[in-house]
Amino acid sequence: MRLDTLLMDATKTPGELPRILCVDDESQILKSLTMHLRRHYNVVTATSGAEALQQAASGAAPAVVVSDMRMPVMDGAGLLRRMLHAHPETTRILLTGEPSRDSAAAAVNEGQIFRFLTKPCTPEDLLAAIDAGVLQHRLVTAEKTLMQETLIGCINALIDVLAITNPVAFGRTNRVKRLAVDLAVALGLPMSWQLEAAAMLSQIGFISLPPELVVKVYDGKRLSAAESALVNRVPAVAQSLLGRIPRIEDVVAILKQSQEIQTSGDPSAPRLATAAQILRVVQAYDGLIASGRSTNAALQILRAGESRYGADLITGLASLLEARAQPKTIHEMQVNAVKPGMTMMDDLRTSVGTLLVPAGFEVTQTFMERKRNFDSAILQAKVRVTLP
Repeated sequence: MRLDTLLMDATKTPGELPRILCVDDESQILKSLTMHLRRHYNVVTATSGAEALQQAASGAAPAVVVSDMRMPVMDGAGLLRRMLHAHPETTRILLTGEPSRDSAAAAVNEGQIFRFLTKPCTPEDLLAAIDAGVLQHRLVTAEKTLMQETLIGCINALIDVLAITNPVAFGRTNRVKRLAVDLAVALGLPMSWQLEAAAMLSQIGFISLPPELVVKVYDGKRLSAAESALVNRVPAVAQSLLGRIPRIEDVVAILKQSQEIQTSGDPSAPRLATAAQILRVVQAYDGLIASGRSTNAALQILRAGESRYGADLITGLASLLEARAQPKTIHEMQVNAVKPGMTMMDDLRTSVGTLLVPAGFEVTQTFMERKRNFDSAILQAKVRVTLP
């Protein structure tokens, strides 16, 4: 049974149909392709590789790209290679004349194509290949969505548990994640699950440090040589821990790039490089605030290190912080009355001074379970909170 019979409704508008990008330097061929496919798909066309990349970036990534091999400036193999890096979920099909062995090998190896069709290709064969490509796209995106949701959920649970053992380090996690996500959105950048996961795992290496040393690091206090040696091992500890988790290579790459001294990254993976830059500037800002700097002072320090953080990101961060600076209503209540989503504005400590949660901590369901074990004095203590 045909895929469009299974998955599509004939009454759907073009905008609701899967988006197919057809690329050929001959306009007549594009018209013919559009005529054969438009009843089943939302067809967009491009007459060059550069135009195709612009089309793919202008809206939702296409489910399938069908490209001619022989085109000036950028051939089909080069285009599909670029599409692979920019839109890895898009299924790639090459439609060409009499291919040489070398060009066929280049297309397969560089673009990781799904189908290789030779001209002349009957409308039935082309439609069957695109049907299969759309199904492949649906399977890939469904698996990716499931994996992302499962992974993010597991990371959330892990961080909640670690926040109990090391509240200083992991109390910072929610602040860094929230600011990183908000900055990406404010800049109009696609907010990836990899950035969210990297922000949540950005403090994982600090689990190897004693809590009192984490406090010294966050407060910006002078460290001894032995303490500095321990802190310098934090990135390696994080890499070792995360290296055991499958299918988060992009997350690990973001964390690694965010710790580099200068802005860099793999030019073939610009989204990861941008995510690393966002995480780098957000962590630096949060660290400056935690050490007692004002917002203006922290931004001035970041601007002095513009080559490390990027002028555009610093400007975007300043605008975001200005928008966030609207007065917030602060409520004072007993600890036993706080609810998930509230943000605690004060440190919560035991009677002997042990830190339970730091200021800026966003109350989670795990904390709600944990507070059942607090003694009555802590539960009746008052803290200032902001509402979600």
